[in-house]
Amino acid sequence: MRLDAGTRSRKLSRHACRARDESPARQACIGTVMTSNDIRRAFIEFFVNKHGHTFVPSSPVVPQDDPTLLFTNAGMNQFKPIFLGTEKRDYTRAVNTQKCIRAGGKHNDLDDVGRSRRHHTFFEMLGNWSFGDYFKEGAIKMAWELLVDVWKLDPTRIHVTVHEGDAAGGVPRDDEAADIWHHVIGVPRDRIHYGGKDNFWEMGETGPCGPCTEIFYDRTPDKTGGPTVLSGTDPRVMEIWNNVFIQYNRNADRSLTKLPAQHVDTGMGFERICQVLQGKNDNYAIDLFDPIFAKISELSRQSYGGLFPATDTGDRSAESKELKRDIAFRVIADHARMATFAITDGATPGNKGRDAVVRSVIRRAFRFGYQQFGLRKPFLHEITHTLVDVMGEAFPELRRDPTRVARIIESEEKSFLETIERGLGLFEDAISRGGNHADASMSRLSAQDAFNLHTTYGFPVDLQEQMALERGASVDRAGYEQLFEEFQKKSGEGRKSHVIVAVDLTKVAPTGDKEKFTTRLSKGNVLGFVVNNELQTAGQITSADTASEVALLLDQTCFYGEQGGQVGDSGFIATPTGAFIVSSTQRAGNHVLHVGRVSEGAIAVGQAAHLDVDPLRDITQQNHTSTHIANWALREVLGDDVQQKGSLVDPEKLRFDFSHGSSLTDEQVQQIESLVGRQIAQNLIVDAREVPQEQALKINGLRAVFGEKYPPMVRVVSIGATVDELLAHPANPKWREFSIEFCGGTHLKSAGEAKDFVLISDEPVSKGVRRIVALTGDNAARARTLAIDLDASLKSAQSIDPASLGASIQQIQKQIALDGTPLLARRRAQAAIVDLQARLKAYEKEQKKASVAQIDISAVAGELVAQSVGGLVIARIDNLDNAQMLALFDSIRAKSPTHALMLASVADAKVQLLAAVSDDLIARGLKAGDWIRDVAKATGGGGGGRPNMAQAGGKDPAKVDDALNLARSIATSKLG
Repeated sequence: MRLDAGTRSRKLSRHACRARDESPARQACIGTVMTSNDIRRAFIEFFVNKHGHTFVPSSPVVPQDDPTLLFTNAGMNQFKPIFLGTEKRDYTRAVNTQKCIRAGGKHNDLDDVGRSRRHHTFFEMLGNWSFGDYFKEGAIKMAWELLVDVWKLDPTRIHVTVHEGDAAGGVPRDDEAADIWHHVIGVPRDRIHYGGKDNFWEMGETGPCGPCTEIFYDRTPDKTGGPTVLSGTDPRVMEIWNNVFIQYNRNADRSLTKLPAQHVDTGMGFERICQVLQGKNDNYAIDLFDPIFAKISELSRQSYGGLFPATDTGDRSAESKELKRDIAFRVIADHARMATFAITDGATPGNKGRDAVVRSVIRRAFRFGYQQFGLRKPFLHEITHTLVDVMGEAFPELRRDPTRVARIIESEEKSFLETIERGLGLFEDAISRGGNHADASMSRLSAQDAFNLHTTYGFPVDLQEQMALERGASVDRAGYEQLFEEFQKKSGEGRKSHVIVAVDLTKVAPTGDKEKFTTRLSKGNVLGFVVNNELQTAGQITSADTASEVALLLDQTCFYGEQGGQVGDSGFIATPTGAFIVSSTQRAGNHVLHVGRVSEGAIAVGQAAHLDVDPLRDITQQNHTSTHIANWALREVLGDDVQQKGSLVDPEKLRFDFSHGSSLTDEQVQQIESLVGRQIAQNLIVDAREVPQEQALKINGLRAVFGEKYPPMVRVVSIGATVDELLAHPANPKWREFSIEFCGGTHLKSAGEAKDFVLISDEPVSKGVRRIVALTGDNAARARTLAIDLDASLKSAQSIDPASLGASIQQIQKQIALDGTPLLARRRAQAAIVDLQARLKAYEKEQKKASVAQIDISAVAGELVAQSVGGLVIARIDNLDNAQMLALFDSIRAKSPTHALMLASVADAKVQLLAAVSDDLIARGLKAGDWIRDVAKATGGGGGGRPNMAQAGGKDPAKVDDALNLARSIATSKLG
């Protein structure tokens, strides 16, 4: 009977030999036969069947509920709410294999992919978790049981690390884990290594954290890799599993407290463990990549050889064709996996955020195929169906609509194909020009060339940087980003666009949206959608139909539609058959339009929907409630005639326009911040209610926007008293101590939730109208840190050596320009810089005087005459005062009876010129007055005089050298 690979491996694994092969070529007898699918399945079944874990499917690689992530990059991402204590589940033990992408953001190291044996943009992370269940001993025992008893790895090749402790951080040495490894498991002390910060995991600046123990496998022939465990210098000694023990909470003061419930979070690199169990030397040699390489071979008509660079010296021009071919194989295989999974889970190639990363990865892969394999038509999309065959069993979502995924990739390839040839030519030309680099031996792609390559030829700057590295060059990234930012401002690309222009929505019932005031989670029913500015009240829309944004209409919603200065919500809507990402929410009369695109499946009219508003709304509410308090504080400080002229509140900031004729003084800024901060500190109640307008207008201290029309029923938002209290005693003078306004927006429950308030800007908008910008919450806290750093720089500059003042002033100016720097701190620094610059100028002036005072006029004149030919003396000596200039002038004339003299000096950004011509040379056609007139014009100045002597001034010191070259040219042409 002939067995398939899966059956064959399972039969062999049941009868796996107990003898342990010491040969590094065959790590374990079971490892020579297990396929990657078997290994993945064995891991999950071990924890489910033997240790009572619940299998939890992988979350999408495109996070739907974590705005801090570009992509899901670790197995623990979907369990963060459990670790943070904000969510409980019906299981305490979990296991899965998580799809992960690490590319873009801080993981922007694409250049390693293809050149490294273990680096990927897409990879799988096997993991098991305990939520308040088993802890260190349980996790370590299970890990050892799987590796040694089930997978038959040689226990004498296993090394482990534990945390060495951090006295400064208040973290004790993890002797508990070390003792478990030694006394319970039996690992010798010489294979237990104490590591530093890499052995301690923290979720953020504050929150859950704990030590970790890493498991390494030594594949050196003689098992001598132990010394390289911590250094990571030997690729044969490889980390295969990390167990994190979450047992502490990091407090704001950096101290640690023990958590009431302790958790375990583990991660095992799937491709790495496959490499070990299959006895391979790199991740790309495992069976998972065989079908992908076979497809690439079919497309390219070339064969993969498995070559890797021995070292990376930075100069790759001498690398062999065979090595470049194999790097291209790996890049294309990896990037095809990344793009396929990312697009399947909702990303699309684009210009921003994660979409820009997907675009860059697709175009990087296509460029390798174009240059290394000579492929002149789209090819990457053809690998999609191969990936579905290889990985569809483990990740069924790949089978949902692979044709759509392939179509999106192909469309991106076609778009790039239109410009790649011309773009590559421009790149080569720009690199060959080089220049503008601190190291003259290294070429640099200029900001303008990088900008043109991106905007005209579709080469993302990340891709350009990879191409430059291949040539031992670099890209002026900072200059490029400045040009691109200016481009976005001019083109309006950075502004939000509304897809709905004019649509008749009368066929659809108005949207009930009262839940926006009370929750971010709700339910509704799909009534229709707007596609290409047309209303549809039947049928369905799919992800393939939403290349551009569409709008979803529901009967009920908790999403806030943009209105009254508050931005519309973003978030997520799910139905039984599909998912919809809301990028913005707009109002159209009594209807709420959820603008975005279908990210998965299909959305049909009539379906029930679950609504989930992005948590960013909580930050917007911090800014909105604080705007109300700031409006009240402005009137308290500037007077009751202050009127609101406009506002904008979003998750980043609050912006408020008001009537006032002059900028705020420092004292006024302090008073406004103090008043707002006091109400936040008092944690005043925030109450809102809809009441008849007639009653509301009787409330003492109520403010409304001048010129705004309000309906018969108005919503009153009060900060400091309940609306019922206001209506019961409307004339109470105490109400003027609080903010009371008409408002239809969403707000905090209490002022204290805003945490903090800092003004960062005060500027004119138009005559009689000012605009302030402020930050709240965590953004305000960061702003205060910037102020502390800026004040520290100022204090340091006051006592610094004058010779170092220039660099210190530049540093302070950079700090002033940082986004979010508080207004008062910026003003203090700007005032201080004036004094620092005056001090620097005085120092430089004294230095110049001291330098010039040492000049021996007679000696300098003698040297210039000695160097002259035929009496022609043309010289520049800067920082001479008028007396020194004339003295030098006279000394040269006295030492050289025959002379044609042109002297220039630059002092205090002013150009001074003197010319003299002896009679014998005047007779040959050179006259001082004419000569100096032409030379002075070259510096933007003028002057003249007699044929034998003349003087002039110039305006542009940068052109003095060119002007003196002109002087020499004129004199030579006249005198021969």
